[in-house]
Amino acid sequence: QVQLVESGGGLVQAGGSLRLSCAASERTFPRYAMGWFRQAPGKEREFVARIRKMGDSTGYADSVKGRFTISRDNAKNTLYLQMNSLKPEDSAVYYCAASSDLVLSTEPHGINYWGKGTLVTVSS
Repeated sequence: QVQLVESGGGLVQAGGSLRLSCAASERTFPRYAMGWFRQAPGKEREFVARIRKMGDSTGYADSVKGRFTISRDNAKNTLYLQMNSLKPEDSAVYYCAASSDLVLSTEPHGINYWGKGTLVTVSS
C-alpha cells in the first residue's frame, strides 16, 4: 500500500505561485497513475490534474488549465503541481491521489490511495 505525503501549501496573494509536492513511500511509484484533487470548505472534492505512469500524458480541469502544471519524477518517487496565477477560488485543501488504473479517474470514488492533504489559501 503506497503512502502519500503532500507538502508546499501555504498562504499566497492572488496572482502568486506555489509548488506542491507529493512524496510516495514506495519504489513502485512508477506503477501508479497520479493526480491532484482539491476540496474547499462546504464543497465536494474535485479533480484538478492527472498524469500517466510515465508522465507522457497529462490532463487538467478547465478551471486550472493554462495556470497549473502537473509533473512527476519517478526516480524520486515524487509528484508535483506548479500553480501559477493563483486566484482566491483556488483556495482549498489539495490532495495527492494514486491509482493502479492506466488513467487516473476524475471522480474521487475511483481513487485507490489518498494523501492527507495540504492547505492552500489565496488572499485577494
